[in-house]
Parts: sequence; C-alpha cells; structure tokens
Amino acid sequence: MTYDQRLQNVSVLGAAGKMGSGILLLTAIEMTDLSLKPENKGKLFVLNAVDISQEMLAGLMKYIKAQTLKIAEKKMVWLRSAYADRKDLIENGEIINEYISDVVSIIRPTTNIEAAYHSTLVFEAASENPELKKKLFTQIDQNGLYKPWFFTNTSSIPIKVLNKEANLDGRILGFHFYNPPAVQKLVELITITENSCEMIDFAEDFAKNLKKIVVSSNDYAGFIGNGHFMRDALHGIGEVSLLMKNYSFVESVYMINKVTQDFLVRPMGIFQLIDYVGIDVVRFIMNVMNPYYKNEDLHSDLLDKLFEMGVKGGQNADGSQKDGFLKYEKNKVVGIFDAESKKYVPISDLTEKCDAALGALPASFAPWKSVNSNKNKAAALEAFFADLNRMSTLGADLAKKYNRRSNEIGKQLVSSGVAHNDDDVNKVMLTGFFHVYGPINNYLK
Repeated sequence: MTYDQRLQNVSVLGAAGKMGSGILLLTAIEMTDLSLKPENKGKLFVLNAVDISQEMLAGLMKYIKAQTLKIAEKKMVWLRSAYADRKDLIENGEIINEYISDVVSIIRPTTNIEAAYHSTLVFEAASENPELKKKLFTQIDQNGLYKPWFFTNTSSIPIKVLNKEANLDGRILGFHFYNPPAVQKLVELITITENSCEMIDFAEDFAKNLKKIVVSSNDYAGFIGNGHFMRDALHGIGEVSLLMKNYSFVESVYMINKVTQDFLVRPMGIFQLIDYVGIDVVRFIMNVMNPYYKNEDLHSDLLDKLFEMGVKGGQNADGSQKDGFLKYEKNKVVGIFDAESKKYVPISDLTEKCDAALGALPASFAPWKSVNSNKNKAAALEAFFADLNRMSTLGADLAKKYNRRSNEIGKQLVSSGVAHNDDDVNKVMLTGFFHVYGPINNYLK
C-alpha cells in the first residue's frame, strides 16, 4: 500500500479533545493536499473524527474551519497551483473558501467507533488510560476490514504493553505529538521490534510532511519527554518539602516556581507547568510509569492530596488556564493554593518576603522570552549563568541544585536506554517544552 493509499481512509479517536483536535487538523490538511494532486483527482479521502459527544464534535468542526482559514492564507501560492484547473476560482478569497470546503468535506464527525472499521490508519488520542486504549484497539482490530495500523499518542504507556494486550502483532507504534499539536514541532516516535519497516518509514514520512521534528525514543514508560518532566516535577515538589522547614507551603511553592522560571530561564515555573498539563494528568502519568521503575518512587502524596480536593489545573474549553497550584486571571498568576486553608493566597502577600529570601537575580538576567528571541542566545546564557555561579544566595543555590538534578535525569535517560544520546534528550526539552537550553549542560556548577 502506498503512502497516499494508506491515507485514503483514516480515523482519529478522541478527535474533539485537546490533542485529538490538533491531530485531526494536521491529518485533514495532509489528506486534502493529497486529494488535490492530479493523480488523486476523483479518489475518495475519508477522515473519521470519532468522539463521545455530538456537541464537542460540533465545536471541533468550528475549530477546523477557523484553523484551516489561517493555514490557507499562508499557502496561497501552492493553492493557486493546486486549483489551477478551476477557472471559476479567481480571487484569493474564493480559493481559500474552496480549500476550507475541501478540508471539511473529507471529515466525518461521528460518535460511532464503527466508522473506524473501514480505516487503514487509526490515530488514538483518548485519555491516558491503558484499559481504555486496549478496549478501543481490540474492538477496531477484531471488527476492522483492513488490519489497520494504530498510531497512539500515549505519552507514558509502553507500546509493547499495548501491542501485547490488544494482540496487534506489531501494528502499533507511539506517535506522540506535543501540546498543541498544530503548533508544537516535536513528535516522539516510539517503535518496537515487531513494527515493520514499512510502518516506520510511513510514520517518518508522515511526520516530515507535517513539518515535524522527529525524535526517536526507546520503548520505556514515559519515554524521553515525560521521563524527564515527571522526575523534574518530583524534584520541585521535594524542594518545597525541604523549604517548609523554614517557610510556609505557599511561600515554598512561590520560591521554587520562581527559581525554575527566572533563575533557570524557563518559559514557566515547574508548578505552572504542572497546572498547564493538569495536576490530574501528571498524577495519572506518574501512576502509569511507577510500576515500570522498581528502583524509583514516581509518586507524589501532594498531588494525591490536591486531586482529592478537586484542585486539578488543566485548561478550559476556550484555552484559558484553570486554577491548580496557582490561581490565574487572564492566564496571569495571581495566587497560590494553600492546602490547609483550601484558599488561594494572593501573590502580592508573598513577593516581598520570598523575593528577599531568594536574593536578587543576576544583573545580566533577561526573561525567557527575551533570551529565546536573542540572536546571541548562547552568549546571553553563558553570561547569565556565569554571574549566577558566582552567587551564593538561596535562589542561586536552589537553581544550581535544580540544574544538577535536571542534568542527572537527562543523563539517566541515556544511560538506561530510554534516549539514544544526549542530543535527543536536549532536543525534546528544547522543542517539546520550549526550553532555551537542554538539561544536559555545563552551565551551573
């Protein structure tokens, strides 16, 4: 089966979700572009958008139309070539509207999983639940007409486990998009020995056509991205416990969040990142990973406690941030949750004392956004961390310790066989988490 043939009937499971909607959009664009090739004119391309709610699917289609408009506006030269035989399409607006119509026409929104029985390729973006994934794969495989390939977006579950439990004979691999898929450049590709060369080649070609950066990870729970993030988060949580010998819980959370954002020049502090992913999701991923690492305890009592209180983080339907460790107003941090009083303490009540305790940032400090856009980024980072190394404040010491642990985690991912090399670990954190430098570095002593 050729590349084009494999993409003539595709299904996306969990299509209306945060990850599934982006995967559906990217796949719909690729399939539509294929359908416009002269050799494919007249061929039927079908993309089943499978989810549990008609209301969510209706919202999904609005999202697809809006995003396709933006994509079309950026590829007008190609679209004019693709529609060159359409003499009725003259103005840019006419061509764009036709393209949107073509994209939408191949998508079949449905709440019936039976639609996937006719697919040769199935993307799975359901919740990170091994039993649910197994159930979906098994049902489609047992009833499907074409023995489809399954590309799972799991960020933590070993592929070999899903392959064995759903009895897929190697027709599954990990194709882990980062959030949001339409924007993020990274895809983690996780293969197993049972995968065919044809399947792996297709996955690499598909990612290339989506203009994604592919990093291959070996099949260990959590892979590279969550392998680092979960351990990094646990270190931050552990540092809060240590600080609580001298400071309150909210003060400690504030300080570690500030250290991980400002003193380490990251786009978010560690607790803001946990909120962004979702406390419930981070907790669940740790629970998935923990049984596979007998010499580690990838578990947090604090996350359990917050989850039981209903403090979960994540995003609202409009993309705004839900409250978690931190309270947000217009996506700006304005408070920190106190697990004892079950109330948010305003940031303004904490800054003076906590900032004084941490000590000043180096004079060469610039926020992540400025450093990331700096053409001389490497030099800026060298200067900043050289200054930080000469400091012995609480903030500087916490940053050095955090960086050492982050470096250690990265090296552990390579030595244990999860990642192929240091560069792959750094590439995942640079492209998937938007860090301005990789965890395996020599910046802080």
